[in-house]
Amino acid sequence: VQLVESGGGLVQAGDSLRLSCTASELSFSRYAVGWFRQAPGKEREFVAAISRTGDTTAYADSVKGRFTISRDNAKNTGYLQMNSLKPEDTAVYYCAASVWVFTTSGSEYGRWGQGTQVTVSS
Repeated sequence: VQLVESGGGLVQAGDSLRLSCTASELSFSRYAVGWFRQAPGKEREFVAAISRTGDTTAYADSVKGRFTISRDNAKNTGYLQMNSLKPEDTAVYYCAASVWVFTTSGSEYGRWGQGTQVTVSS
């Protein structure tokens, strides 16, 4: 499966963005989807994950209550709705796919998108 992220951009603190992750494979429903981010000079970190059917989700503490992960298997697309953005949310955001397994560990994800830049100004 190939993943393509979109929806990043430059926003002000307090604004919202919705990231999309579109998969090329019709068996998208076999994959759990995760979102990760990497800020300059920092390691990649987990943001959110959603199970294959969408009935289970997980979030990093830093985004809980502000970000919402979802998916539409009919459209082969995953989403990350980001509200109340903060300057510390600035990073390149990556979506990733894990066949069958729901996990928050980046090492378990075998497919990655190219990333989309999110910049939040204060």
